Amino acid sequence: MGRNRGTDSGGNGGTDSRSSDGRTALVIGGGIGGLAAAIALHRTGWQVTVVERSAVLEDAGAGISLAANGIRALEALGLGEAVRRAAHPQYTGGTRTPDGRWLSRMDGAALERALGVPVTGIPRAQLHRLLRRALPPHCLRTGVTGSPDAAGTDLVVAADGVRSAIRTRLFPDHPGPVYSGSTVLRAITAEPLALDADFALTWGPGAEFGHIGFPDGRAEWHAVLAAPAGVRHPDPLAFLRRRFAGWHESTARLLAATRSEDVLHHDVHELVSPLPSYAVGRVALLGDAAHAMTPNLGQGACQALEDAVVLAAELAAGPDVETALLRYDAVRRPRTQAVARAARLAGRMGHRLSHPLAVSLRNGALRLAPSGATVRAILRHADWTPPRLPPAPSGAGGDGHSERSSTAGDSTQSAT
Repeated sequence: MGRNRGTDSGGNGGTDSRSSDGRTALVIGGGIGGLAAAIALHRTGWQVTVVERSAVLEDAGAGISLAANGIRALEALGLGEAVRRAAHPQYTGGTRTPDGRWLSRMDGAALERALGVPVTGIPRAQLHRLLRRALPPHCLRTGVTGSPDAAGTDLVVAADGVRSAIRTRLFPDHPGPVYSGSTVLRAITAEPLALDADFALTWGPGAEFGHIGFPDGRAEWHAVLAAPAGVRHPDPLAFLRRRFAGWHESTARLLAATRSEDVLHHDVHELVSPLPSYAVGRVALLGDAAHAMTPNLGQGACQALEDAVVLAAELAAGPDVETALLRYDAVRRPRTQAVARAARLAGRMGHRLSHPLAVSLRNGALRLAPSGATVRAILRHADWTPPRLPPAPSGAGGDGHSERSSTAGDSTQSAT
């Protein structure tokens, strides 16, 4: 394992990741889920190599919301304190109509009382950098395509995304990802701006516009549209200004604070047909490769982080890789597939509604819902407790680098 040639990039310190018992893992995919899995495995004694097919890590991406389950998973990886320093807690906000009237409010303080942490917003690139720095140097190899047939590897983690080549190889009869019917444009503003909420979603016929705030006063915004796949616009900002003309003032202000070259546009694909297993022999599927879902609940990255912690915990419990992966599948597949179904339903009841009567009925129901309904809806998926990761054996791969060097000690385990 690890003989592939590529550009080495990784942590900012640490020691050799060699495991005391020689267990080796190849993680295919250097996204959030793949890096989290590598950290979890390294901390429990594995010698880990992460291969990423992109030659250069450009730290691209917009923002990400982390619910309590995502934060708890990061705490289990020793990154809780570092992430909280880089993130902005979302205490105020909710869902509103295009004219700015609130349909429901989110009480971040109530979430914090219930879970120990509110929803938090962090630039995706910043989270990715924190994950990379938690790994020893030379662990991450870019410009390399991994294979599940890597010789001498005890474990392969397929974290190669929604269009996973490993998933296709393991399940050739599976239909793979399908277009969800929604496309998303998003960006981080180029400058700080004052907004009336930390977090907000606005639902209009066939469209959603939302934002999350960051500690430096900038914000990430996203526009989700029910549209055919593949449609692109020469000037995305000009298109969005036309599309959201007449919506409340915050929408126009967020677009005005954005540079056109910063706008990202992606069609949303998901695994509508659930996989029959997340484990085949010594190969584990993780993150979007296993359960790509729509972003309507903000749970995609959180579920990938959960996957990483559970995978390492089950492997640490033994007795062998294949048995541990079967337990991983039994734990993770029901939960993640349920979250994916809930996210799909949320989209149907949110931005994908376009008939005036259906929109009116939904809005009326939200206005009449009790004040704690939003908190209970978030608790349904965010109230998750990670398994305990045992320390690595003496001299093994888990040298404590990710916890001590990156976070100066994470003392927030009580939140879990």
